[in-house]
Amino acid sequence: MTYSNNPKNNSFCQCNPGWSGRYCTIPYSCMCSSDSICMGVSAYNRSVCVCPINKFGDRCLLVNTICQMDKNLTCENGGQCISADEYMISTRKFVCICPKGYIGDRCEIGDNKIILSFQKSIVLSQSIFIHFIQVINNSPPMRTTTFRTISLTKNSLIVYWSQPFHLVFIELFDEIYYLAVIQKTYERSTTINKMINPSDRCRHINELFNETFVQMNVLRRIKYYHLPCQKYSLNLSCFYDDLHICLCYDYGKQRLANCFDFNHNMKFDCLGQSVCENEGQCFQDIPDCPQRSMCICPTCFYGTRCQFSSSGFGLSLDAILGYHIQPYISLIHQSNIVKTSLALTIIFMVVGFINGVLALITFNNKTICEVGCGLYLLGSSITTLLTTIIFGLKFWILIIAQM
Repeated sequence: MTYSNNPKNNSFCQCNPGWSGRYCTIPYSCMCSSDSICMGVSAYNRSVCVCPINKFGDRCLLVNTICQMDKNLTCENGGQCISADEYMISTRKFVCICPKGYIGDRCEIGDNKIILSFQKSIVLSQSIFIHFIQVINNSPPMRTTTFRTISLTKNSLIVYWSQPFHLVFIELFDEIYYLAVIQKTYERSTTINKMINPSDRCRHINELFNETFVQMNVLRRIKYYHLPCQKYSLNLSCFYDDLHICLCYDYGKQRLANCFDFNHNMKFDCLGQSVCENEGQCFQDIPDCPQRSMCICPTCFYGTRCQFSSSGFGLSLDAILGYHIQPYISLIHQSNIVKTSLALTIIFMVVGFINGVLALITFNNKTICEVGCGLYLLGSSITTLLTTIIFGLKFWILIIAQM
């Protein structure tokens, strides 16, 4: 096997069970349980075992029954219980892997559910960034960014978020911001419905001030940032410059601006471990312990890893259906275009297979094959049958790869 992201293409041997050494030439006898993974032999001639979930011991022969107890005492809301390592110094006997929408030691806390819908006149990009801002007294606001992709057939999405927040901004890929949520007091485990309208867009200062004002030093011009809030009154909720984002709010009988630092050029790369192909850009939601990654594809490329190309093709399945197949969604919930294509493919395969088999039986005759036309018809029958099978395989490979 070859090391990833290694310019020298250095490789190593990953041995099958029962073999060890640099080139997997040294046999050994494994004493691990049958459902474990035997990694080799230690210096003391003892098997090194990797145990499955809820089993432990030097040879993975002991069973931890903590997760077989009453589920009300372990993980809630469908969380997966994993027994803790007996060598860990901890009072916790198990760990819960929570399903989407829940957090907590036992998955007992529901995430905040934010349902975002976009007005039809808003032109959406392939992906959007969602910035969560937490206001902290006597400290700079804390920013956390995640991202989502939006299907071509939908103009809404659901975001589950477990961290505290007071502001939510939506950023399209061409640096257009919308104010989505504003709450003075954070409430946990709530559902927020928000329709994003064109009036929620944060304007750049170029739209609010003349060019002379924009060219001024930031310390000289920022003291005038209250003026747009007063001039446009309730029609302006936020605006931004190259260094800040400002909110318009009511204070007494005045409408003022409240600004905070915001890095518009922040990039979340994948720390050199990009899986994106064809020069696609790799993004992660957070730099430390990221939970999600996404590829932003260049022109004429698409797919979860930018692995498909629409250039140089005529009527290709990849080019026709690639944009319509929604990842991580079952066939039942796919778009009508995908369902129709699936139905037509099944019909073509059944009819083509029956036609190919019957033609093969008909022309596989010694009398017919004595002349050139007979051989041609026999070869055409075989070609038709193989083409039908290959077409069906290609369609299903495309569906499975995209989903």
